[in-house]
Amino acid sequence: MPKRIGILTSGGDCAGLNAVLRAVTLRAIQGYGWEVYGISHGTQGLLRRPIDYQKLDLKSFEGSILRLGGTILGTTNKGNPIAYPMEDGTLKDRSAEFAEGCQMLGLEAMIGVGGDGSLHILRKLMEKSKIPFVAIPKTIDNDLGITERSIGFTTAVDVATEALDRLQPTAASHDRVMILEVMGRDAGHIALAAGIAGGADIIIIPEIPYKLQNIAHKIDDLLKKQRNFALVVVAEAVKTENGSALQIFDLNGRARYGGIGHYLSDEITRLTGAETRFTVLGHLQRGGQPDASDRLLASAFGVRAVDLVAEGKFDRMVAWQNRTIIDVPILDAISLNSTVDPNDALVQTARGLGICLGDAPYA
Repeated sequence: MPKRIGILTSGGDCAGLNAVLRAVTLRAIQGYGWEVYGISHGTQGLLRRPIDYQKLDLKSFEGSILRLGGTILGTTNKGNPIAYPMEDGTLKDRSAEFAEGCQMLGLEAMIGVGGDGSLHILRKLMEKSKIPFVAIPKTIDNDLGITERSIGFTTAVDVATEALDRLQPTAASHDRVMILEVMGRDAGHIALAAGIAGGADIIIIPEIPYKLQNIAHKIDDLLKKQRNFALVVVAEAVKTENGSALQIFDLNGRARYGGIGHYLSDEITRLTGAETRFTVLGHLQRGGQPDASDRLLASAFGVRAVDLVAEGKFDRMVAWQNRTIIDVPILDAISLNSTVDPNDALVQTARGLGICLGDAPYA
């Protein structure tokens, strides 16, 4: 068995990452007597010279770290070492430097926490480094294949639900339609779950095509029933009615989703005459204290990942299915994108509650 393992967090941050780091460290030290090295800022820490890392021990996790959002190691969602962007605009393969960093630390196994994109990169890097690798899934979008839940999702849903709880009274006070735009790069899991929990009247997700007229009909029907407000939740990846993607570009020309809340606000006002406001929740969904569910899942994933290393089971990802922890091939998990099934139980729940999903008014 290895005596020295590394751990890193990669991709976007989310609530529950520190709980994973704690679980891995406690299990590795108390269960097996290993050393644990935390790599700073994901893959970037192993590219730097001197290597950017910290040795994790039991004292590292005394106090409040379990309760903290983000990651004490830092993370990154750019600078792929296999195609690293250089100052002259070229791309360089720095995977050999990454492997050298692993060797300099004497790592005998690596545990990586990430989503589909970052785990795909990490898996290739670890193959090139010839160091055994185990993966832990985290993504607030909950769109990583095979696992029913990923770290960060339930806290993100809690934040979005609380936002709806806060928007409802002001919507009622001002006779308004309030639109909440939530994250969901490829999937509508956050919008669907938070919309049901937060009492939304309309939920628009990328998996179910919508018609603006159906949304307008639902709002008109609410107003006819002496309701003076409406709540709408929409996932950021939803396109316009004609199928156009709405994106925002930064100064470097990088695109990200954004603008669907604004678009729906204008269209609802045009079609119904209702006074409409939109709120983009954005990165608020990533931060803050992890809820109990994310802490529990992170702890269970961390312990099982260390046990997989001890058992010599590598190139595996821990996953949650049927109320238990399993492990699956990493490639199988990252190759399957888990979007909302239009026949999903929560979709049927929403329809049963009279929530408009855009494909019909459900007035």
